[in-house]
Amino acid sequence: MAKAANVDKVKRLRGWVQNYDWGRCGAEAQVARLLALNSGAEVKPDRPYAEFWMGTHDSGPSFLADGYGEGQNVGLKEWIRNNPNVLGHKVLEKWGPDLPFLFKVLSVATALSIQAHPDKELAKELLKLKPNLYKDGNHKPEMALAITEFRALCGFITLEELKGVLVDIPEIVELVGNASAKQVLDIDKQDGAEKVKYALRSVFTQLMSASKEMATKSIAKLKSRLHVESQLRCLTEKEQLVLHLEKQYPGDIGVISAFFFNYVKLNPGEALYLGANEPHAYLSGECIECMATSDNVVRAGLTPKHRDIQTLCSMLTYKQGYPDILKGFPLSPYITRYLPPFEEFEVDCCILPKGASTVFPAIPGPSIFLVFLGKGTFRIGSREDIVTEGDVLFAPSNTEITITTSSELQLYRAGVNSRFFHTAL
Repeated sequence: MAKAANVDKVKRLRGWVQNYDWGRCGAEAQVARLLALNSGAEVKPDRPYAEFWMGTHDSGPSFLADGYGEGQNVGLKEWIRNNPNVLGHKVLEKWGPDLPFLFKVLSVATALSIQAHPDKELAKELLKLKPNLYKDGNHKPEMALAITEFRALCGFITLEELKGVLVDIPEIVELVGNASAKQVLDIDKQDGAEKVKYALRSVFTQLMSASKEMATKSIAKLKSRLHVESQLRCLTEKEQLVLHLEKQYPGDIGVISAFFFNYVKLNPGEALYLGANEPHAYLSGECIECMATSDNVVRAGLTPKHRDIQTLCSMLTYKQGYPDILKGFPLSPYITRYLPPFEEFEVDCCILPKGASTVFPAIPGPSIFLVFLGKGTFRIGSREDIVTEGDVLFAPSNTEITITTSSELQLYRAGVNSRFFHTAL
């Protein structure tokens, strides 16, 4: 049962929206729908709505909603700092008086940049060297949970696949040079992981460092060749993707570098997680996203923003192979948990049919709930609150919540990874 002290500390929140260029425009974006429901903001049909943020990061902080006696402009970060016990002592001890996770919804219309997020050591260094570009000293492991079909480039393809690319795509060999290409083609699996990594790093760095003029010329040749070949054969999925990306980012080196990455398609309810220093680019679709509280991004392609190619190419792990896909596991008949290998966060998806109820048991850390669809009742101790789609609620540690619905309810919960509490004992 909820501790009495915590009943009044369940807070409704107003989220924050980021209008990045790659977002879906107007009311077709889930982000825009949630913004309008959450805060009553007007949705402009020609404006992109890319990300809906729920958390304490300074680049998009949540505020306490009206009606809870704390004032309209009290930030969640400030409120937690003044009420640190809501985090639970293990979370407070580990991360201080702040949320260790950032919760988001993404509506992706066009490809995000080819990017990676630094580990803690590099993040601190980048913050010191380039504070105008890198805003905090934290790492940013993350997980994307598909709401619709969700497409992404993620991690490097295998050595055998890479050899195939260098044989089949002459335009890449033109950009990286015969010597770099030969270095990869001559490698044998028996040569060892370090040699493979060195060759991959060398050829990828050469590709990403190509001049704008060379990149534009090679992409034009590739486009022309694929157009001719499409009359004679079916283009591969990756070739079709590259032509699609070229329309979005003409002449961008990121277009041709897509051949180096795994092309991942998530079905609704599947999730993808990414550690520090792993290359990726989200391409299309809508997802729930959760990450450590950071906004550090090192970009190198498919973007009009600042590119830090040298930093990106030097920081990557160069691991190869298809990423793990999480399908979640049932916590109860109506709740599925997605548990990535990062201690800062986990995500639960709750789909409650008409007339059903479920319980989120008291846990030693804080949670943020997003009511995605439908309407229901939250019961915390003796208090009951009606919740509807677009509502966002902060729940302190040690708070048991019973949820019922007379229609149908879909909600997501973000919290500290439950494994953290077992290892922190």
